[in-house]
Amino acid sequence: MKFRNAFGLLVLACAAQTPITIVDLQQFRHTSKNSVATLVNLNPAVNVWFLLSSASGETWHLENPRPRETQILLDEKYPAGIIIAEGRNRHHCPLFESELKAGRSAPLIYYPLCEGRVYLRNPAKGQRTALEAATEFLRDQVWGGEKVIVLFHHLLADRYRDTGEAGGGRGNAGATNGPPAASIDPQYSARSIVPDNLGIETSQHSFSPGVWYPVTGNPSMFVSVIQPGLIAHEILQGFKARVSNLDSVESTSICYLIAFDMDRYELGYALGTQFPGVGWSGHMVPRMRDPKLPGPDGIGSIAPLVSTGLIAPDNGRRTVAAFTAGFKRTHGAFHSGELSLKNRGSHYGFIENGVVFSKLQPGVATVVVFNDGSLDMKTWAEGDDRLLSRVRHARQNGVPLVESEGTPGRFVANWGAGNWSGSEDAKLRTIRAGAAIANVHGKRFLIYAVFSDATPSAMARVFQAYQCGYAMLMDMNALEHTYLAVYRRAGSEMAVDHLMKGMSVLDQSSGGQVVPRFLGYPDNRDFFYVMTRNEVKK
Repeated sequence: MKFRNAFGLLVLACAAQTPITIVDLQQFRHTSKNSVATLVNLNPAVNVWFLLSSASGETWHLENPRPRETQILLDEKYPAGIIIAEGRNRHHCPLFESELKAGRSAPLIYYPLCEGRVYLRNPAKGQRTALEAATEFLRDQVWGGEKVIVLFHHLLADRYRDTGEAGGGRGNAGATNGPPAASIDPQYSARSIVPDNLGIETSQHSFSPGVWYPVTGNPSMFVSVIQPGLIAHEILQGFKARVSNLDSVESTSICYLIAFDMDRYELGYALGTQFPGVGWSGHMVPRMRDPKLPGPDGIGSIAPLVSTGLIAPDNGRRTVAAFTAGFKRTHGAFHSGELSLKNRGSHYGFIENGVVFSKLQPGVATVVVFNDGSLDMKTWAEGDDRLLSRVRHARQNGVPLVESEGTPGRFVANWGAGNWSGSEDAKLRTIRAGAAIANVHGKRFLIYAVFSDATPSAMARVFQAYQCGYAMLMDMNALEHTYLAVYRRAGSEMAVDHLMKGMSVLDQSSGGQVVPRFLGYPDNRDFFYVMTRNEVKK
């Protein structure tokens, strides 16, 4: 029996329990050949990533920086290279003569080819923090390493707790064009907070809790702070079967939030040089693992594709913020609950530039960026696979904190079924980050929040208070895992601000200048980045 696309190959591989390649996983790919080369457009609808192979079998990962205007083609009349089609213009690039060889040996991660019309993606070594290095060593090299890490989590549980200071009277009214303000209990209406650890520039010193204030230097960007204990009583007392009561520590711990007006901005996503990973999670139910396969999707490597852990140059020029994504594959599957027994443990899926690295799983919370630049967050369903032809980026992480326009997710208070992580004995309170969508007056806002010390229940209550239609966990346990930076540009100069000041230690320096994570040097973790739209929506 013949199959017309890679989806058929995937079905075959799963039925036969045999490994496949990352290329086989791409059901929308298009392959063209001439006498000396093979060119694979991995997803023509997205038109960003290509694999070019010579007759000798050597393969290069190419990136098209202008996918809407540019086509990359092979031509039998010009077998020594590729043709760049820009409207009626044709540019001949003699790649096999010298450029590919020079590009592969160059120190640049993105090596410009064809006068900068195409990039060769070169492998990079991603930066990793001392905390990541220590925990990986304990897991891999030390007997009983996981138990040591559990103790480590206990010791770090309240390390980043921030309560702020009481301000003198109520803060200013805040922005009128931002997301909805949080619902605050009337008895706290005159209270204000001085968030000493906020690293984002604003004109404010004292903040009214739950109110949004404009970010200095970046239009249509807003920040807010809140303590969960200040939230309106009716919210804190609702859905008691789904949400646990908040303790006194998390009730008084500050949450820092930043919002982006998605009429002005769009979201990108990139894999790290090492993570999330495509193999099996060690966190899954052992009997759900197929020993004949290297990973849940039948692949054990992304080769010959190259993940750079770095924003591509053309996108970097319009990037205004970047933040870490979700769990590594190590913990990116369910150990208990209903999802642990479905789809080989329901490993979290992810897609970059239309290329499927791990299949999106039903029942898992998902950030989705479509090919027109629109953004959504949703719990992926079986029927949503029909959307895949339009997906540019996607990242799954756990189950929803908030769903169905403000209803807490049904597993918020269930440590195992929610896969909320923390420690083996369900100590859930720690620094956590989450993302959400809020809609107001026809506008859609992306909200990223860092909770200095919280459980999933506190996160859900905060996102409810801000009238978010959907919210999900991102990552947790340390500043490097909850990192967000904002870039303020003025001419040729750029300032780097952080949602929490301590996050600045993650950036590097060169010649006295700050070199920001993800934008200035490659990282081993996957991440999202926020860009100005080429055409701002009216």
